[in-house]
Amino acid sequence: MNISSLGEEGLNKLSKMLDNSSCGWRQLANAATEHPQFRCSETELTSCSIQVLDAAGSPARTFLAWLADRGCSTDFLQHYLRKMDHQEALQFLTTAVSEQIKITVQPQSQQAPLGSRVVLTCSATGPSGFSYQWFKGKEEILHETGSLPELVLCPLGPAHQGHYICRISYGENWIFSTWARIRLLHSAGSSPGCSSMFPVSGLRISQQPSSQAASEGDVLVLKCRAEANPPPQYEWYHNKMPMSQQKACSLRIPCVTTEHRGEYRCKVFNLYHEAWSDTATVTIGPSSVTDASWVEVDRGFESQEVQRSTTRSGVNPVQQMACPPPAAKNFSATDKVALLIGNMHYHYHQQLSAPISDVHELTNLLRQMDFKVVSLLDLNCQEMNSAVSEFLLLLDKGVYGLLYFAGHGYENYGNSFMVPIDAPASYTSKHCLCVQNILTRMQEKKTGLNVFLLDMCRKRNPNDGLIVQPGTLKVTANIVFGYATCVDAEAYEVKREDVSNGIFISFLKRHVCEDEKVTVMLDKVAEDMGRCAITRGRQALELRSNLSERRSLTDRIQPMDSSASDSARNLQWAIAHVLPESRSLNFDCGVKVQLGFAAEFSNIMVIYTRILEKPAEIDSCSAQLTDFPQEVDIDLKKSNQETLFEAGCLLLIKEELPSLEEHSLYTRIRSLQRLKRDLTFTVCLHYTYSNMDEEVVERLPVTVGKPLVSKLNLHESRTSSSCSAILGPSLDSFNYPESSSFASIDSPSNTWPHYGDTGSAVSQSDSLTFSRGANLPEESDSPGELGSRQPLTASKSLPHSQVNEINYKFSDMYNLHSL
Repeated sequence: MNISSLGEEGLNKLSKMLDNSSCGWRQLANAATEHPQFRCSETELTSCSIQVLDAAGSPARTFLAWLADRGCSTDFLQHYLRKMDHQEALQFLTTAVSEQIKITVQPQSQQAPLGSRVVLTCSATGPSGFSYQWFKGKEEILHETGSLPELVLCPLGPAHQGHYICRISYGENWIFSTWARIRLLHSAGSSPGCSSMFPVSGLRISQQPSSQAASEGDVLVLKCRAEANPPPQYEWYHNKMPMSQQKACSLRIPCVTTEHRGEYRCKVFNLYHEAWSDTATVTIGPSSVTDASWVEVDRGFESQEVQRSTTRSGVNPVQQMACPPPAAKNFSATDKVALLIGNMHYHYHQQLSAPISDVHELTNLLRQMDFKVVSLLDLNCQEMNSAVSEFLLLLDKGVYGLLYFAGHGYENYGNSFMVPIDAPASYTSKHCLCVQNILTRMQEKKTGLNVFLLDMCRKRNPNDGLIVQPGTLKVTANIVFGYATCVDAEAYEVKREDVSNGIFISFLKRHVCEDEKVTVMLDKVAEDMGRCAITRGRQALELRSNLSERRSLTDRIQPMDSSASDSARNLQWAIAHVLPESRSLNFDCGVKVQLGFAAEFSNIMVIYTRILEKPAEIDSCSAQLTDFPQEVDIDLKKSNQETLFEAGCLLLIKEELPSLEEHSLYTRIRSLQRLKRDLTFTVCLHYTYSNMDEEVVERLPVTVGKPLVSKLNLHESRTSSSCSAILGPSLDSFNYPESSSFASIDSPSNTWPHYGDTGSAVSQSDSLTFSRGANLPEESDSPGELGSRQPLTASKSLPHSQVNEINYKFSDMYNLHSL
């Protein structure tokens, strides 16, 4: 739980306790240095100290905000306060965390007959990641259900009699439930005080509900019967949630849909007893309703009833329905394109960790299925607007379009909104992108398949009361929405030391490459998520679709007869994936340095320097990069590093490291989409002669043009209006090909970068030969210079076979919600 969850009032109280010189925020900063993530520089400490110059300023409050932005949890803060021996602050923090854990369901005392099944339930709300521990008296229960919200005692025996209590823990904080007593019920004849006329008997379930497989539109019937005196009452539960209208022994749903799939149980109880039925799992497949005979009724305002039947002339409807269906049709796409956006570093909201690895892994999987992929990280509102515009230019008749978004989001009145990284603290729809508006523009392209995978929260935004009215959707029967979580629920990511993953992608990557109808594939993902203990009751995939044909993401590409549009799409996509050519730099001292380039994402590039030749009189030398434009984002602390990991690049790894004599230095450049002119920087050669102690520095300026996605000028508005223009009912910002980079590809300034004497421009005809693997994280090297040097490859994803071996812990989970 991030310390920001303490709220403004709690953080202010804690700040007052730490605004002192003897045992305050500076001592806390020193204690936190043991963790590199929370290590402060002198500049950062000074910026906290000068807050005392402001009448309302608080150095401790500024430092706590700094810790919160870097993901400091309450557990870490308690550890540091204990290390400082700050008892007052520690007691306050412990109490504040404990108060956030609320027990909503207390275990109840029960009596049951020998051999029956008894379930004690304790449920709590609060910070994600708390755990349950059951005790009988003072002894912890080590049974497999002893660490779950429900403690199962079956078959009930004399040893089970006694008092039970549950402890809910979060870190070093905990609360206890009330005591519940379990007693063994004896027969009526041996029980004193029992009336022979109205004996009290044990409760026994005589008929258990059975698992079923149904189709959409079918009638679902589940039955549970029990024998008891007094007569039993029934209460049905769906996915552990009570069904308030189902109070009979028989549960009947007349027309099931996919929302009815899941686990069903029946609670049977009377005045003295309570028992639970076995779990019945219900799976919902595609609709069993055929198109053999149907009637369309126009119910428009003041219109007459118009009926149109699809029954073939001269054929009895019953006979027609009995005819076997035609053989499955092999579908194909005229092309397949995907836009993947992952937002992590938000300016005013909780930072996320998983989008970088999620976008990376999905990019690799889609590329295996011949998708043209544009993958972008950390986009502001204008850049997201422009990226969607460029994505729409890649779509055409019969093209499969896929949009994936990982980041903060919300849902209001049925519309889903993707939150850019520059959204203000109290954002509304005018600061975000509406997914349904994007869908209306995709439909205008007459696409063959529209897939939206939204890995974000869907809680309602209390700051946004505006009801956005998207354009009218066409009845195309080719739309699939895969939501990482249900309506009004949160999506989670699992944080790890090296690479974090979102829950959704962790399961999606196991099935996304299967040759199945898209909806069937997503159903498998939903079933896997439902079987995982860490997601059950917290996050469940929701599928919305009107896809009528068996279209799969693996369908082959069959271009249309006219190749002009296909060639234009190839060129438009290739523009965003051209790396500068590797080059050699010759310094006056005789040292020869190579510059190499690798793409991690469409807007993130890695530059490495390597010493190729040096005179014998030079003892040591290294080539470092500096003087980058202010538009791009570079972590100076991680530039010119000897390994990719030290440079902040977790997803590009080298298969074979060069020898120590020819080691490389790596610099990672982010936010290339904000580059407004050619990328220029300086190569600084630091060297020493064998007979000298002083270091000599030589500098050479380098210009490499506009690499990767920077050529698309996403920072420029596609219309004269603001970036929120695409969010309302009108999406006119997409209707201007004359202002996009696609329309100006013949212009020398927008086509390909020029590399001066050491590089060359790529011609338009060459661009059409780019393979679909051009967005691989790859190197561009000078031929003949490196010989058999191994490329950089993207291999930081878990094999599909190992996904089941992941041992998730509740303490690893963080939600993606930002409201």
